[in-house]
Amino acid sequence: MTPARMAEIHAAAFAGRGQVWPEAEIAALMSRPVIAAVTEGAAGFALVQILPPEAEILTLAVDPALQGRGHGTRLVRAILDRAAAAGAEQVFLEVAADNAPALALYARAGFGRIGLRRGYYARPGAAPVDALTLACRTGAEKTGKPFKS
Repeated sequence: MTPARMAEIHAAAFAGRGQVWPEAEIAALMSRPVIAAVTEGAAGFALVQILPPEAEILTLAVDPALQGRGHGTRLVRAILDRAAAAGAEQVFLEVAADNAPALALYARAGFGRIGLRRGYYARPGAAPVDALTLACRTGAEKTGKPFKS
C-alpha cells in the first residue's frame, strides 16, 4: 500500500478528530528502519515502531466503508505476530478515550490500560480528549491477560 493510499484511509478514518496524518508524514515514517507497515489488503494499515523488547502502534486505520468486517482484528493480530518475531515482548499504543470501537478492538486483543494523558488529543471546536495508554504482551510472553506494569 502506498503512503498516498494510507493517507486517504487515515483521513477518512480520523475525519473530525484532528489526528489526520498527511502522505509526507507517513512516507517519512516508513523510511525509518524501525517502522513496520502492516496492511490488511486495501482496507487498512498500521504503522508500528519496533525497538525490542518493545513495540508501539503509532497509528492504525481502516477505511470507514470497510469497518466492522474484521480488518482491524486481523491488523492487530499481524502487528502482535510481527512484533514478537522481531523480538518485542510487549506492544504499546495510545488511543482516544472516546474511541469506543478502537477500545473494544484492543481489549479483545488483550491490551490493558497502563496510563492516561489528560487532554492529549485536540478536537476542532471541542474540548481536548484524554489518551489512554494501553499495552499487551506478545508471542511466548502473552498470557491471554492484559499487560500489567
